[in-house]
Amino acid sequence: MAQQRAAETPAQKKAQRRWASSRPVALVASGRPKVTLAIVAVTGLAYIIGLIPGVGSLLTQLLAFNSVYLLPQVGLQPWRLLTVGLVHAGFFHVGLNMLALWFIGRNLEPMLGRGRFLALYLLGLLGGSVAVALLAPGTWVVGASGAIFALFGALLVIGRHIGADIRLIAIIIGINFALPFVLALVNSIGTGDFIGALNNVGVSWQAHLGGLATGAIVGLIYARTRLQRQKPVQIGLLVAVGVALLAALAIPAVVYFS
Repeated sequence: MAQQRAAETPAQKKAQRRWASSRPVALVASGRPKVTLAIVAVTGLAYIIGLIPGVGSLLTQLLAFNSVYLLPQVGLQPWRLLTVGLVHAGFFHVGLNMLALWFIGRNLEPMLGRGRFLALYLLGLLGGSVAVALLAPGTWVVGASGAIFALFGALLVIGRHIGADIRLIAIIIGINFALPFVLALVNSIGTGDFIGALNNVGVSWQAHLGGLATGAIVGLIYARTRLQRQKPVQIGLLVAVGVALLAALAIPAVVYFS
C-alpha cells in the first residue's frame, strides 16, 4: 500500500480526495491498530492455552464449529459461529492467519476505524461459518480464515473505490482461494477422486468463500455510506447483513437435518 501511494496517478489522488471529503465516517485519523493487536493477542493466548496437556482438545471441542450444533435436538451452541476463529489446527495455521491479519489490519483498521473494523472481522467469521453450514454441513472447522478473507474482500472493494491498484490484492486472493483446489488436483492424480482429495486437503474453501463474499459486501457498504449523515444507514445495513446470514442458517437445518 505504501508503494501504491508513492506511485499514485493524479486521477487516483483525486479519487482519494473525493473519498475523504464531506466528513467521512469510514476514514479516521491514523493510529495504532488496537483492535488488530487485541485479536492477535486473544487468538494467540487461546493457542497457548491449548498447548496445555488435556486442555487443547477440550478447547477445540468447545469452540470449533460444526453446523449440527445449530440444531435444537442436538443442543444449540451458537457461539461456535464466532469462537471458531480462536482455535487453530497448529502453529503454522494460527501463525499464518495472524500474520495476514496484522499485515492487513494495520492498514485497514486506521482507514475504517476500530468499531467498523471489528464489525467487519466478526461478520467475516459469521459469513465463513454460514458458508460451511450451507456447503459442508456436519463438517468440523477451525480457524479465523473466514475473517481473514473478509478483510481481503473489503480491501479489494474499498481499494477499487479509492482508485488504488487492486491487481496485486486480487492476485493474492486468487492464489489463496485456489490453493486447496490445486492441492486436491495434484493429490487426485492417479486416483481420479478429486472430491475425495479436496475433502482431505484440510482447508475449508467454504469458509474462505463465505468470508470473502461477506467482506466484499461490508466493504461496499462502507464505501457507499462514508458520509457522517449516512452513519445510521451504514449501521442498519450492517445489521441487515448479520440478520441475513443468521437467517440463512435455517437452510441446512431444514434440508440436511430434517
